[in-house]
Amino acid sequence: MFDLIIKNANLPDGRKGVDIAIADGLIGAIEPGITAQARQVIDASGRMVSPPFVDPHFHMDATLSLGLPRMNVSGTLLEGIALWGELRPMLTKEALIERALAYCDLAVSQGLLFIRSHVDTSDPRLVTAEAMLEVKDRVKPYIDLQLVAFPQDGYYRAKDGVKSLERALDMGIDVVGGIPHFERTMAEGARSVEALCRIAAERGLPVDMHCDETDDPMSRHIETLAAETIRFGLQGRVAGSHLTSMHSMDNYYVSKLIPLMAEAKINAIPNPLINIMLQGRHDTFPKRRGLTRVRELMAAGINVSFGHDCVMDPWYSMGSGDMLEVAHMAVHVAQMSGVEDKQKIYEAVTVNSAKALGLEAYGLAVGHPADLVVLQAEDVLEALRLKPARLFVLKRGRVISSTAPKIATLALDGRPDRLDPGRNPTAR
Repeated sequence: MFDLIIKNANLPDGRKGVDIAIADGLIGAIEPGITAQARQVIDASGRMVSPPFVDPHFHMDATLSLGLPRMNVSGTLLEGIALWGELRPMLTKEALIERALAYCDLAVSQGLLFIRSHVDTSDPRLVTAEAMLEVKDRVKPYIDLQLVAFPQDGYYRAKDGVKSLERALDMGIDVVGGIPHFERTMAEGARSVEALCRIAAERGLPVDMHCDETDDPMSRHIETLAAETIRFGLQGRVAGSHLTSMHSMDNYYVSKLIPLMAEAKINAIPNPLINIMLQGRHDTFPKRRGLTRVRELMAAGINVSFGHDCVMDPWYSMGSGDMLEVAHMAVHVAQMSGVEDKQKIYEAVTVNSAKALGLEAYGLAVGHPADLVVLQAEDVLEALRLKPARLFVLKRGRVISSTAPKIATLALDGRPDRLDPGRNPTAR
């Protein structure tokens, strides 16, 4: 007797018509035609069952703060940073928690069950760290939340920035962050990378730095980050987020840089929605896209995952908590429209992101936690095209969210495709 069986499911790897049996919160079997009894059955009706989505780069302390204390009129990164500086002294623990919990509810409905959030440590009050640590504890039953100590105003540039980041780590923040390109000089940025990697090595923590979020091709802190990763023996535990300057670097330099990143086993985390919105703002035409070299990084064996980054905050007035929206944008901006390309894009918001976060026992395998999403789509290609409803979201084998099917859309033959409610998953 199983607790739950999902019947007639398609999987992201192309397997079709399989059943997934769940007992005691774990996947007990994945095979066609399971005949065992179950207390609950979900008929997937040929829809795709996926591991949950993973967001490796987000700012939960800023989310849903749009309009406070004013709007970002220019829509630029620098005005967003300045605006956040205006809002920061007004932040209260209670308001931070309220907005973050509201976002977590949205995330669950989108099948997003793992999030890494950067937490600003530039204010010595560390009210952001206190609030996000409480949120982490409160959402533990349904979202695994990792927190990054992030010196938004610069590790050295911010007053008491060094002490504040250390205090945040002492409070229980999980990951060492940085923003070397926002220090006063390139040399000071490089020095911050060395110092922060040393702290991570001494404390046994991962590293995730905002790195070279600029159009300036001479912003090359990712090179320093890769070198310090090797020096301190942090291979596989370090992420470089954004990396937008690589879009503007010359090919000769990149031919040296990418192998160095691969040697250091750097996790690359671009953020397609935000990067395409904020980069290239000083260009007229031709205008740079800003997204880093996704295809080249993947081809070199570097783990590439995509973050949502922002939802309705000083930097980005849009956003839905939907990692398929992020992936949909990546298909376009990275110009990865082939069938194999799209498979890689889908993996960048699931298994690659899980690897970047160091998640264990993630994914569709016997013995793994039964964290699953039933999508109103037949396969990966359809999921990326339609950004479909998350019909059922399961955490440890328990349905924690369900959504009504969307109305039909057009298939390749011009007829309504298989999104009619009559062919959609049912639970009993």
